[in-house]
Amino acid sequence: MTGPSAANPRDEIPDHLPALRAFAISLTRNSAAADDLVQDTIVKAWTHIDKFQPGTNLRAWLFTILRNSFYSERRKHKRELPDPDGIHAATLCERPAHDGRLAMNDFLRAFDQLSPEHREVLILVGASGFAYEEAAEMMGVAVGTVKSRANRARARLAELLGLEAGEDILCEADAQSLAVIAGAGNAAA
Repeated sequence: MTGPSAANPRDEIPDHLPALRAFAISLTRNSAAADDLVQDTIVKAWTHIDKFQPGTNLRAWLFTILRNSFYSERRKHKRELPDPDGIHAATLCERPAHDGRLAMNDFLRAFDQLSPEHREVLILVGASGFAYEEAAEMMGVAVGTVKSRANRARARLAELLGLEAGEDILCEADAQSLAVIAGAGNAAA
């Protein structure tokens, strides 16, 4: 090429944008993806302009960059698994086995700080699964007293564990962690 644009190929790049965009649309079938592809092509061409051979066809060079970028991206996406909600990614990680033990240690420290009455009611109603009426009969108190103690004991335990209202210490524990906690709870009893 002759003229002022032949001196610096960067000056000629804007002349090829419409043809590059049309080619990108024909490859991607999506105008937004085509615009991204053209932009990537221009960035690569601008960055590697020193590799362009002056006197050769700039348009062919740019089309080659665009085509190679398109197919490289396709190959990359072919190997990728779409996972917008992170469900697959969540299956690739594994919780450490010590999480259950740590949670149990925190629980036992807090549980030991409760009054004997609060520990008793939580063991009967919470851990052993007795109904309020059954626990009241075993403890020799009214059902309302058992409900009140259980409520206060749970609130105090949550406070000692630093839990927010409605938050459960085991809300994110997996089956393995729950098994560890259950085993440690049986050993402590």
